[in-house]
Amino acid sequence: MLLIPAIDLKDGRCVRLRQGALDDVTVFSDDPAAMAEQWLDQGARRLHLVDLNGAFAGKPVNQDAIAAILDAVNDEIPVQIGGGIRDLDTIETYLDMGIRYVIIGTAAVKSPGFLRDACSAFPGSIIVGLDARDGKVATDGWSKVSRHDVLDLAKKFEDYGCESIIYTDIGRDGMLSGVNIEATVRLAQHVNIPVIASGGVTDIKDIKALCEVENEGVEGVILGRSIYEGTLDFAEAQTFADEYEA
Repeated sequence: MLLIPAIDLKDGRCVRLRQGALDDVTVFSDDPAAMAEQWLDQGARRLHLVDLNGAFAGKPVNQDAIAAILDAVNDEIPVQIGGGIRDLDTIETYLDMGIRYVIIGTAAVKSPGFLRDACSAFPGSIIVGLDARDGKVATDGWSKVSRHDVLDLAKKFEDYGCESIIYTDIGRDGMLSGVNIEATVRLAQHVNIPVIASGGVTDIKDIKALCEVENEGVEGVILGRSIYEGTLDFAEAQTFADEYEA
């Protein structure tokens, strides 16, 4: 099980939002690159970056902080990024910078042709981020909930050739209320590509619950508020996941 620390970027700083609300922000660090080094030192094997300003602006905004993080990590582990990725040029720019995976969220739902083009232009580098509330996909920084069913869209995007799917239950994200295991497993069983869980992890019990369903296709989990507020010790959790045997 891959435990992936999240570094959410707003105005060049590392922050967390509650349920995607830009006006409910906790700042955890003014130095995101130092934060990246901290997670690397604690045994992280991948980092998850989100350009929050970019998600709302529809184009990259935090490039300086992203470049600093990539310098700090220095190709030791893969870095994935989402937020405001709406065209092929942006994807190419990020991959040229040293980003390993680019996450397409809102644009995948609104412009499936763009996702298909991206998967074909950059095979193996495109992850789809599906954010959902009650099984329906949300877009535009979670400000809009669509009529699209998560399972149907996931299957379609798998057919396009995306590498994996990050599934966020936005009713739980940033709330420390536990992972929606049932919904995550349902999605993982529905597709043949890996699913990465996101939203709601609180403590080691959630990591154990995810390890128990890893063989259903749940490859990893993105960790945010829990590792910043200390309800979960990252290094301890990764060690637990590595040693876990069902």
